[in-house]
Amino acid sequence: MKIHHIRNATFVIEVNEKFILVDPMLGKKGFMPPFSFFRFKINRNPTIELPDNYKATLEKVTHCLITHLHPDHIDSTGKRFLIKKNIPVICSIKDAKQLRKDGLNISNSLKYWEKDTFLDGCLVGIPAKHGYGFVASLMGNVIGYYLEFPNVPSIYISADTIYTDAVDKVLLEFEPDLTVMAAGTAQFDFGKQLIMNFEDILKFVERSPKKVYANHLEALNHCPITREKLKSELSINGLLSKVSIPNDGEVIEYQ
Repeated sequence: MKIHHIRNATFVIEVNEKFILVDPMLGKKGFMPPFSFFRFKINRNPTIELPDNYKATLEKVTHCLITHLHPDHIDSTGKRFLIKKNIPVICSIKDAKQLRKDGLNISNSLKYWEKDTFLDGCLVGIPAKHGYGFVASLMGNVIGYYLEFPNVPSIYISADTIYTDAVDKVLLEFEPDLTVMAAGTAQFDFGKQLIMNFEDILKFVERSPKKVYANHLEALNHCPITREKLKSELSINGLLSKVSIPNDGEVIEYQ
């Protein structure tokens, strides 16, 4: 299995000759306004362009997973791509109506903890909580995914979430071979973090059974954690060897 990291939370899982796109934010640099105006440096989002090799990767896409409808996870360019290619899309049952209205080809929609067949394996919808405290109620629903296929590593995509009992259950009971962690510590000008803080990031890595792939980094102005800062904190805590922190456009193979 290979992970093609594109940008932010957008990546492609290459498995058994299929290419599964996750959360396509495909717009150009700066097409969205800043998400923070006071707490962090004001920059339009995304703050970086897509990598040079992204088009070649997208040409191979056969399926798509969407965790939630925020524009840093699926934007208008991403929707146009999915519609043009008629890519089968998997999403939360709570988002299916809107995405169908937008013209997307919804092949599966899942409830939390629902298990469904997918390709030659299966996937499970995993609860996610987008933020600490009151801010979570403003962020809407999010779904993570656990995917399992024959003879390749299993993968848990935690999506935009803090560390919850559901996250803990997947790590300890499902025992995924690869876990995907949104590690940018995103935060608006008000409220607490929208995804895991450093304490929870370390807990997530510690409890992940095997390898961790960290994304949601260095692409949005409300995500302050850099790759180097994350590497430093993981190294201090003796956890760096478990975690891949790819550059945009990088491909990592997991066995």
